[in-house]
Amino acid sequence: MDRSLSNPELHAQAAQIQKKTPPIFVTKRLKKKREDEINSEKYNFEEDLKAMITSLMASQNEEIRKNSNILNEIKQSNYSIEKSVSYLTSQNEELKKKIEQLETQVKDDKKYITILEDKIEDIQKSSIKTNFVLKNVPKLQSESKEDLISMTLSLAESIGCTFGKADIRDIYRIRPKKADAPNSPIVVESSSTLIKQDFLKLTKAFNVKHKNMLRAKHLGMRKSEDTPVFVADHLTAKGSRLYFLARDLIKSKTFKFCWTAYGKVYIRKDENARIILIKNEAQIQQLLQHT
Repeated sequence: MDRSLSNPELHAQAAQIQKKTPPIFVTKRLKKKREDEINSEKYNFEEDLKAMITSLMASQNEEIRKNSNILNEIKQSNYSIEKSVSYLTSQNEELKKKIEQLETQVKDDKKYITILEDKIEDIQKSSIKTNFVLKNVPKLQSESKEDLISMTLSLAESIGCTFGKADIRDIYRIRPKKADAPNSPIVVESSSTLIKQDFLKLTKAFNVKHKNMLRAKHLGMRKSEDTPVFVADHLTAKGSRLYFLARDLIKSKTFKFCWTAYGKVYIRKDENARIILIKNEAQIQQLLQHT
């Protein structure tokens, strides 16, 4: 009675359960298969990564090679530029030296030219130092040297100058630059500077003394006899230019007197001021700027 009764169906049920439940070793196989798949995927990933890195490195190496070539070209170009710059620098230095030499030469040449111009001016002054000029004298038809001599002698008589035909070495009317220019100057070459200066002095004295200054009638002319006539020192081209410009100082009322003597131009502020010799145009410009 104390013993439990055995269920004859228990063995059958246990067998049935055993059939439905998979054995333990089946679970172990699935786990191993999953690890293999993971390992395989890991391997494939590593291979893909290696391939990608290899491709990237190859691409980078190609870029490096290309950049290296470009850098070499740039280096070569820079080297050529440096050589060119060095050459140009040396050429520039040579040119600067040549320019400095030329500038020095030009300065020396200007000084020498000025010396030569002064010498030529002195020679020209010396060649015309006995000359004086009659300006604005009406021109006669078929005018001859005898006519010019007669006019000059009549003028000398009018101003009270003992001036004879023997005192005239040559006389001529300057050919005008324009064909239709009237009354071109008459140049009188006297025999000495003393006679010339005496003639000019008496001319100025006559104009100061007489209200009606020298006219064509004082030269013995009967036609256009009231035409004003002027007697002046014969100047070189440079002297005439300086005298023309120096009179601007008189017009500006800075200086009171301007005159010529022995082919030179002089100015003076007033009776008590010192006499200034005009040597060049720059001197006149400087005097005008200080007015």
